Parts: sequence; C-alpha cells; structure tokens
Amino acid sequence: MSLTVQPTERAERGAVRLGTLTLGAGPAVVIGGPGADARWIDLRERLGRPAGGTADALAEVRACWAGPVLVEPSSADDLPGIAAGADGVVVGAAWTRDLRLVRAVSRLGLPVVVQRGPATSLEEWLAVADYCAADAGDRVVLCEGGGRGRAGSPVAAPDLALMRGARERSGRPVLAGLGDDPALAAAAVAAGADGLLLSPDPSRRTTAAAQEAVRVVGALTRREEPGSVPAARGAIDRVDAALAVLLERRAELAGTVQRLKPVGGFAGRDMERERRLVAEMARRAPSLGEARLAPIMNAVIEAGLHLAEERRAGESRGGTVPPAGERAADGLRERAPGSGEGRAGSTPRQGERA
Repeated sequence: MSLTVQPTERAERGAVRLGTLTLGAGPAVVIGGPGADARWIDLRERLGRPAGGTADALAEVRACWAGPVLVEPSSADDLPGIAAGADGVVVGAAWTRDLRLVRAVSRLGLPVVVQRGPATSLEEWLAVADYCAADAGDRVVLCEGGGRGRAGSPVAAPDLALMRGARERSGRPVLAGLGDDPALAAAAVAAGADGLLLSPDPSRRTTAAAQEAVRVVGALTRREEPGSVPAARGAIDRVDAALAVLLERRAELAGTVQRLKPVGGFAGRDMERERRLVAEMARRAPSLGEARLAPIMNAVIEAGLHLAEERRAGESRGGTVPPAGERAADGLRERAPGSGEGRAGSTPRQGERA
C-alpha cells in the first residue's frame, strides 16, 4: 500500500475568490499579518476608536499592503467602511448567533468568512454559512478555530476532524484558525484546510512556520490543476521544496546508517538493497519507472555517501565538519554515470562489493 497521502474527495461548490487569491482551489494560503498571502483586521481589538476608525484602519493597512484584506467588524456600524475598502468580511465566532448582523454582513457584496463558535455544532455552523450564502452569492468560506478568545487569553485548538467534515459536507473552502500558534499548521493542511488563519499581527516566526507547512505538506496532500505556466511553475516549486526537506532528512538518516555499518561509505554499498528500493519507488511513481528512477536514486545515494565520508574525515581530523552543499555536488559530477561506480538499479561489476 502506498504511503502517499491521497487528496481528499470533496463535494464541490466552487472556489471563492478573495481579491487576488483563490480559496478552495490551488495551493492553500496563509492569512494573517505582514508576509502572509492576505491580511486581516479585527476591529473588536480597536474598540474605543474615533468615528471613521474603520476607514482609518483599512487605510493604514492599504498604505503598506497591496494584497487582499479581510475585516472582522466590532458592530454593524463598521459595515459601510468595510464594504467600501475591504476584500472580504469575517463573521467572528462571537457574532454567529446574531442573525441580524450575519444578514447585514452577507448583503455587503463581499466574500464572507464564517467562524465557528466554541459551542456551535457542525449543523449550526453550516446553517449560518447557508444563511450567508443566500445573499453573498455563495461566496462563503468556513473557518474552524475551536473558539478564539480576547488578546492574551488561551486559544483553543481547532477541531481538524470537524473542519474536514465541514469541507466534505458543504463543499465550501475551509480555513483553520491557528492564532499565534503554528504547531498544528502541518496537521491542518494535511487534514484538508484550504488556508490558515493566523492572528491579525502574528510574529514573523509564526508566519514563516505556517507558510512552510502550506508549501511542504500541501505539495504532498493537495492536487493542483494549474491553468498557466506561472501557476504550474509555482506548483513545481512547492514539490521541489518538499523534495528538499525529504532529501535533507534522508541524508541525515543515511549518515546514521554509515556510522552503524561495519563497513561504511562506498565500500559498503548494498546494491541489492538499492535495487529493491528503486523497485518500490517505481511502484509509487509508475510513470517514471525503474529505468528513470535508478539514476535519480543513484545520485541521491552517492550524495549522501560523499557527505558521510566528508563528515567522517572532518571528525577524524578533529576539525569542523565541512559544509555539504557544494562539496557533495562536486562529488556527484566526479562520479557521474559511466565513471565506474555502481549505481542503484545496475549490476555490480566484477570485484565490486554488492
């Protein structure tokens, strides 16, 4: 059985466009502060601001940000300013039972993000979303945050199983509300989140961790169908990012094996094991097949062996371990196919250790 994570089968209602972003199709997105794919403003955190504060808050963000902006109102008085300057509106968990505000929000002509209240059931949550959709042209996004407290209070962890169930039942895009804690970012993307909603002003570290989860985990779990060369290249870049993470991890584990083997390095290569490895990979990548995968894995294995030998040499000299990158690449060029080394998937030459 393949260990590759299979994309979720979903009821499709269509993606929701939020400014320049598309939620529910293509890569997952990060919504938060500077450095994210979109920003959002929580006007509840700006209570006591003077009249016209909504427009001022939007202008402040727009002055340094050209991307999409979401706004959560503190009351119905904020809605005209939101309609005039925002790309989307958030119905916070605190407002989901205020149907008058929900109806007013849905009539703004903007995409609506509906957060689930901490005590709201799945059925109630989806009912509020349907209520919004009647006036919002079905441009509704769900957000599961497990409930969100005021600044300084603990943030409940999102219920990822419930979030996934909401996506499958409704066909609407879903966000995972993570606040300032990106620990569940990878799990949320793997569970099917179309985006991660951070706090309005997260740390750079939080944003970077969320983006890395979207990039690396999303490459393995989200099926993309890009319609342009830039979009296709972006998808390839995300797959390459995941490959880089896996290659680094593999090199680390290969180094451990080399230290534990009685005979390590090139002299201790197990060619039969490498052939089995290529055959297993071909089962997971049938379009490439063994013939194409063998030289790829040979390059990966030899890079790891060069790295292990360089580190061993550095340790034996009592010096620092040399950086791996360029040295390993030079070693690969020296041992290119045809240079005489055994290759994964090839037959060892006479006298070569299998």
